[in-house]
Amino acid sequence: MALSGPENTRNCSCPNTLQCLRALPEKLWSKLVEVTKIAKKFGQDHPRRLIHSFKVGVALVMISTLHHFRPSFYAFGDNIMWAVLTVVVVLEFSVGATLGKGLNRMLATFLAGALGVGTHCLANLSGHKGEAVLTPIFIFLIAGTVTLMRFSPRFKVRYDYGMIIFILTFCLVSLSDEKESEMLEIAHERLLTIIIGSCIAVMVCICICPVWAGEDLHNEIAGNMEKLANFFEGFSDEYFNNSDTTQTVQDKSFMHRYKSVLSSKSSEETMAVLARWEPCHGKFKFHHPWKQYLKIGNQTRVCAYKIEALSSYLLHSKQNPHEVQSMIQESCTIISSECGKTLKESSLGVRHMTKSSMPNQHVANAKNAVESLKSVLRTNPWEGADYVDIIAVAAVASLLIDVVDCTEKICEAIEELASLARFVPSQLLHQGTVQPISKRDDSIHVITIDEITPRLYE
Repeated sequence: MALSGPENTRNCSCPNTLQCLRALPEKLWSKLVEVTKIAKKFGQDHPRRLIHSFKVGVALVMISTLHHFRPSFYAFGDNIMWAVLTVVVVLEFSVGATLGKGLNRMLATFLAGALGVGTHCLANLSGHKGEAVLTPIFIFLIAGTVTLMRFSPRFKVRYDYGMIIFILTFCLVSLSDEKESEMLEIAHERLLTIIIGSCIAVMVCICICPVWAGEDLHNEIAGNMEKLANFFEGFSDEYFNNSDTTQTVQDKSFMHRYKSVLSSKSSEETMAVLARWEPCHGKFKFHHPWKQYLKIGNQTRVCAYKIEALSSYLLHSKQNPHEVQSMIQESCTIISSECGKTLKESSLGVRHMTKSSMPNQHVANAKNAVESLKSVLRTNPWEGADYVDIIAVAAVASLLIDVVDCTEKICEAIEELASLARFVPSQLLHQGTVQPISKRDDSIHVITIDEITPRLYE
């Protein structure tokens, strides 16, 4: 007799359950392998993030080790947790961010604790009723004043985190019900634990694979100029449809890399602020002119916006008759080539912190090409051509003329940076003659060396 109801369902599901249980280890293993591959790929793509996670773990282990093996920490009691919180909050990705947060937290805690204890003692002197009136007044005045200071760009950029900690600490101390002696002891212990946590965070951040915000800013500025240079080097071939030198579609990604420059302002400003907290490291000394990098970045973005306008004409360049384009082809090719060389040499100079006269020479060549282009435009060589085609080609010529001005301003900003940061002049091999060497066959060979500028990236 066939089974029905719950017993039939139970018997039918038993084989499926057994199969699921047998397949469970294989599924868990496949998931583990998949997660391992994802973690490995993440580590390969973002090694510095992986190292930062490791540094956070090391810092917390150091705190716990000190807590268990240093008897002096037992005196702190539960306040040791402030060291743990400080490490978690203060330890940032870069050295500048960690130093900035650590110093802000220590200084704000000290000032707010001292001021809070002072106002609390002053309120206690006025009696129970006076304390109920003076404490809210002190909190209102001081917290409101500090909050107002947070809106000031001068203070907000570097001390915003410190002012938040100041308000929080001051309110906690002012509203405490502890006695004055106990309050001083608690404030002293918390301040020491916060200092210990901040020092451990800074030490770990600097000693284990440090990430310098200033170095990242330096490399980003140089890299952005190189992206613009790559666009100019390939612009003339793309626009004038030179099939002999035009690269394949797969190799044209460099024509779009400039777009990342358009949105780089926020990251550059953040890195410049963090770099000012960092000590001297490598080739960057104290009082390095980090603000000058922002000027170079602003001029680079202006040039990138010109490129954005030029790239819109590349989409319709094939629709313009070759006869119309050929009138300005020679001058525009020289301009785009010289601007690309200028930005390439400037990028190399910034990256290696060397001064060179080559960018100025390329700018002079581009200016000569601009004058030649203007003379061609004044003669109106497109009589009888379609006005739509003339406007498009003339717009490209006008944009290239503006690009030369942008490139010149970038070079001026870099020269100012080189002067402030004391860049080293690039080494040149001056013109000379090698002395003749006589061989057995009495033949004499004379080698003459012209002035050579070695490539900076070799």
